[in-house]
Amino acid sequence: MSGKSVADAWHPGIINLKYMSELLGIPVVIHALWHAGSYDPQDFLGRLIGDAPWVRYSEKAFFSAIDHNYFATQFHIDMFVENLLGVPQGKITNVAGSLMREGKIVRSGWPMEYMPSMLMPFKKTKRDLILFPHRIAPEKQVEIFKDLAHALPQYEWIVCQEQDLSKEAYHTLLGEAKLIFSANLQETLGISMYEGALTNAIPMVPDRLSYSEMFADVWKYPSAWTSSYSNFLHHKQELCDKIIDYIDNYDDYAAYVPQQAMSLHMNFFSATALLSNIK
Repeated sequence: MSGKSVADAWHPGIINLKYMSELLGIPVVIHALWHAGSYDPQDFLGRLIGDAPWVRYSEKAFFSAIDHNYFATQFHIDMFVENLLGVPQGKITNVAGSLMREGKIVRSGWPMEYMPSMLMPFKKTKRDLILFPHRIAPEKQVEIFKDLAHALPQYEWIVCQEQDLSKEAYHTLLGEAKLIFSANLQETLGISMYEGALTNAIPMVPDRLSYSEMFADVWKYPSAWTSSYSNFLHHKQELCDKIIDYIDNYDDYAAYVPQQAMSLHMNFFSATALLSNIK
């Protein structure tokens, strides 16, 4: 062993590795990427497992054993510090900042440098197509997307997970779509919205979660519009108007999508910070 280990933050081998390192006196530095956990109440882990003591103790043990814990967004870091480490709201910034300065927590993009070149061939001639690229789960609110589809039948609407799509077929749809839509209540990164932006699809996202720090204002709509289904019904016409504006003026908006894609690539989908920390 070279003295380094890259591990999944859920893998119990992390604890065994730490034990053996201490017992044998062999220095091992553990680097791990966190994507989700029971500490996120909107994630399926949070919904199904919740704050069961065994899972919270396990996640805390992983965090303690790992020398450098990587998170893609500040939103994820703050949620982790509050919900798992139990830091009160007013102290989150200070505690998170301290953990980041000492390197226990590192804000690093996800290692996905390959994606721009992989998706480049799928840039196609656009049609009035709107995609729901997320998994079908309560926190993704697919019912809002379907309600909008019923209200705006002049456009083509596709829920990707309801189709039997190969990866190539999915990427082809991304290339043909003018808009990809999110009403997510859970998101620590948002890979599908990045994929869409790389193929010049407009990423329409709520101003919440990781989206708030990742996307320019032009692509965001007020969080309240889809914070619940009842709120959506209240703001439905405003959402429809925004979608119509995006689609009918696609060429004007599309000119700015590559800039957004580049920002996502540089700040959230690059492992530069992670790699520079592995010495």
